Amino acid sequence: MKIKRPDSKNALSLIVESEREMKFTLTIALNEDSTSTIVRNIYECFRMLGEAVLINKGFESKDHVESINALLKINVVTIRPINVIDNLRRLRHNINYYGYHPTIAETKDAIDIANSCFNPLLSYIKKTIQNT
Repeated sequence: MKIKRPDSKNALSLIVESEREMKFTLTIALNEDSTSTIVRNIYECFRMLGEAVLINKGFESKDHVESINALLKINVVTIRPINVIDNLRRLRHNINYYGYHPTIAETKDAIDIANSCFNPLLSYIKKTIQNT
């Protein structure tokens, strides 16, 4: 990880965009043609939240793992365990680098992860950044 100056303004911008993108993504009709897009977008929204955490602390990640790990360290109550977000990272990796096409069931699970974990993380991170 690269150390840089903490930037709460940039972190908040990432959070706002992540929230906007998640709201849009969850409106996309679920079908065989939309599965990859939905999974990728959901993952990207979580990654942006993790990146916001790091930027607010004065770090710049060198890869997605660091952003996701920043989320996994947050102690917030969610319906599903936070560590399931890492499953999204692996699924998105397979989509982007191995041409994998997610099933409807996998995409429904990604949507459930978003519905279970995103808003509690978003609220916690937003409050944390606004209070710094």
